[in-house]
Amino acid sequence: MSLYRNLLLVILALCAVSSANATDVNGAGSSAAKPLYTSWAQAYHQAVADNVAYDPVGSSGGLKKIKERSVDFGASDVAMSRADAAKENLICFPTSVSGVVPFVNLHGFKPGQINLNGPVLADIYSGKIKRWNDPAIVALNRERAMPGDAIVPIARQDGSGTTYNFTDYLSKVSQSWRDSFGTNFLIPWPASVVQAKGSGGVVEAVVKTPNSIGYVDYSYVLEKNLAYTKLQNRGGQFVEPTFDAFTSALTNSDWKTQGTFDEMLTDKSGVESWPITAGTFVIIPKVANDPDKTIATLKFFSWAFMNGDNIARKVGSVRLTDSLQAKVYSLLTTVTDKNGKPLKWTIY
Repeated sequence: MSLYRNLLLVILALCAVSSANATDVNGAGSSAAKPLYTSWAQAYHQAVADNVAYDPVGSSGGLKKIKERSVDFGASDVAMSRADAAKENLICFPTSVSGVVPFVNLHGFKPGQINLNGPVLADIYSGKIKRWNDPAIVALNRERAMPGDAIVPIARQDGSGTTYNFTDYLSKVSQSWRDSFGTNFLIPWPASVVQAKGSGGVVEAVVKTPNSIGYVDYSYVLEKNLAYTKLQNRGGQFVEPTFDAFTSALTNSDWKTQGTFDEMLTDKSGVESWPITAGTFVIIPKVANDPDKTIATLKFFSWAFMNGDNIARKVGSVRLTDSLQAKVYSLLTTVTDKNGKPLKWTIY
């Protein structure tokens, strides 16, 4: 066991008091994170018999619900700023790292057989590139004949952290995109873009629509065997979405070098880095209105950190490093009751 894991157990032991009665936990937010949290919840229930329900309403919806205190935790694929978290008296922490992946429904093309880059993606979604045999796409795919069919771009219509990460990347690599659309959970898409609700809705729409392109979290790519594209990264390499590619982006960020996790992980350096790497985050109250509910939430995520690494990998997520997990644990122990006293809890 590593030094960090030993430290985590010491931290938890110092604040350890077990709750005798099981308490159900309710969360809501990122649809991209649904496979991770529901898989953790199923394993957690089998291990300790507690129930965790998760509603994939989208990152914007999750943030709204936790601000209203209508759920025990919110989930977003974009970290709250420190100022916003302080203003709302909330704590925001990452749970894993994955990636946003463009994928296509194009006859004869299997996963990884199309090369794209950021500027071309931006021009597809802004309506400037309209056909698959556009010279800009052909120039990236000299080894294959590109069809002349019209491109059908498909995007999220609801407030989405996946969209935020996708457009953050496009804003970094395309001045035109940045000036016209920018980065946001909701985008005023051009009329040429078909909109679908939720990550599942985007997958369904692309699968049903010939010549289309969409973007979705890597977990859906794995589950549905979607025809993902390669992307040219900051180092000029065409890379596939893989655990190593996500880890490379994480390694080349302030998350790893400075122990912070409010930095976007898009367009990172490193020859292996996936250009649209993204963290996923949980938001909980800093002061517990219902201590039993908050303790149950803390126990769930602590258990997941200690026992859920293999589960996370099966659904396309990279675990946090031990040092980052240690920082998250330390943050969780600062949650207090209404009298300002730290909650007493431990993992199972």
